[in-house]
Amino acid sequence: MKSLRKVFEVPAVLTLIHYRVVLILVATVLLSVSFVPGLTEFRTLSLSLDRAATLGLVAVGLTVVLLLGKLDLSVGSILALSGIAAIALQPQLGQFGAAAAGVLVGLLAGILNGFLVVVLQINSLVATLASMIFLRALCHFLTDSNPISGNDPLFGLAVSRALGGSFSLRTFIFLLAIILLFLWLTYTVSGRHTYAVGSNEDAATASGIRSGAYVFGAFVFSGLMSGIAGVMQSLATNTGSPVFGSTIALTAIAAVVIGGTRLEGGRGSALGTLGGVLVLAAITTTLEYESVASYYQNIVTGTILLILILLDRIASDSPRSALSLSSLLPTRAQKRSPAP
Repeated sequence: MKSLRKVFEVPAVLTLIHYRVVLILVATVLLSVSFVPGLTEFRTLSLSLDRAATLGLVAVGLTVVLLLGKLDLSVGSILALSGIAAIALQPQLGQFGAAAAGVLVGLLAGILNGFLVVVLQINSLVATLASMIFLRALCHFLTDSNPISGNDPLFGLAVSRALGGSFSLRTFIFLLAIILLFLWLTYTVSGRHTYAVGSNEDAATASGIRSGAYVFGAFVFSGLMSGIAGVMQSLATNTGSPVFGSTIALTAIAAVVIGGTRLEGGRGSALGTLGGVLVLAAITTTLEYESVASYYQNIVTGTILLILILLDRIASDSPRSALSLSSLLPTRAQKRSPAP
């Protein structure tokens, strides 16, 4: 094992590991192109991105949660409940009002999760597991376990229809969310503090960062993005269903982790999440084109995850990849030291 670590500590190998997400994305796309004719055509890419946009919106919200070293298993239930609200409330609020209410449902669910984790100090895995079960049961209760249909099936076509021959509205919203998240994490103080809290919450708190506020905000943001994703999906299908998003939580977490975000927190990026979503989208398109059973996608995804986790662990053990919290925020000793 020591000899294996020495091999991975070679600078060239470490560079390859650092860009492993890009390498996996390129390899996946090349493999997909060899199996799916016309995959690189704009129309096919547009359709693939539209299908992946719902997963992508959920993954954007989860990126911030995972950066802080937390988990949110309730995103699928939030997605379903928001979609049900966006469809069921159309007779009372109209189509636009019901859509806004669906997004609000996602926001309130995120506030609930933040309250459980930050205020009541419940482990995020346990808290969001409980809210996942409760919200999913609420979905079945409100719909009597049956899908419900909207008033106008044409209203939701704008969500998934290509605008001006380019991408769909759902895709534009996903890409905009990725860009905004990238800018926030990269160029703002609060984005830098997010990495600091994820790296070491106690040290960040001792340095004056309100760690609890960042964690609370992350769950609110995750709920908001899941709400938007649920409203978009339900409008596109003109259906609110209690089973929507039943497996999206684990798939979205897989996309974020494939993108390079560590479950322990402190490291990750918006562009990495985009890469992870694209990898899963390419895998799904290829397997569906080849009429392969859907569970094989889980096998491929799980294999990629295991390889990435192994490479990440080896790279993290290397002295070259060590990153201290002092690079993210000043310590109190540094703050108190007089200027020369």
